[in-house]
Amino acid sequence: MRVTRRYGAPVTSPGRRVVALDGPSGSGKSTTAKGVARVLGWRYVDTGATYRAATLSVLRSGVDLADPEAVAAHVGALLARGGVRLGTDPDAPGVQLDGEDVSAAIRTPEVTGAVSSVSGVPAVRAGLVALQREVMGDAGAVAEGRDIAAVVAPEAAVKVYLDADQAVRAARRAADTDAGVRAEGRDLVQAVAADLARRDRTDTRATPLEAVAGAVHVDATDLTAQQVVDVVLALAVDAGLAPPPSG
Repeated sequence: MRVTRRYGAPVTSPGRRVVALDGPSGSGKSTTAKGVARVLGWRYVDTGATYRAATLSVLRSGVDLADPEAVAAHVGALLARGGVRLGTDPDAPGVQLDGEDVSAAIRTPEVTGAVSSVSGVPAVRAGLVALQREVMGDAGAVAEGRDIAAVVAPEAAVKVYLDADQAVRAARRAADTDAGVRAEGRDLVQAVAADLARRDRTDTRATPLEAVAGAVHVDATDLTAQQVVDVVLALAVDAGLAPPPSG
């Protein structure tokens, strides 16, 4: 069973009370992050939801996605008025856009297809990273995304790169009712696989998807969701973030 290997030098300082989960779409980051946050009693931070909320706002505004300056200006104004609010309860995270609950609306195929265009604008990324750091706070957070350990929380005490074979990722995403992918006459798993491949290519141009030094690689291909949670919790215990399980 493939579980972990460590990239580069191990973390030598206590680090911030953050568990950083990075990896490609469909690797199980959300399920893992929620499970770990629930056990630790920490905040759950879905950084991807902030990009989706910003994208939904851009789409609703009619701003041209092909105009990065206009996109940056719109998102900058959105953030300046506190228009994006992210819930941190792992059992009911949610996201609000200008006071409206858009937890479902940000998972539509329209948003999924446009999010890379918005997240690829440097000014948008900078503004949303600042928001993500604010949401994480200092009391303890499990944050998931593509660049948590590299950009959002490089001082995180635990850094995990979560991955799985693409076929497994596609099957798991297809079983997720929030996948936000249109099959359009194709087999859903095939449609999801094609979408994941597209997102991997597009998102990587904006944020290189790679494990940072000190990160632990977890290959979830042959693991259950609970097994992955247990692996990450064991890393949190090793880092001194949580006591060993009793019994």
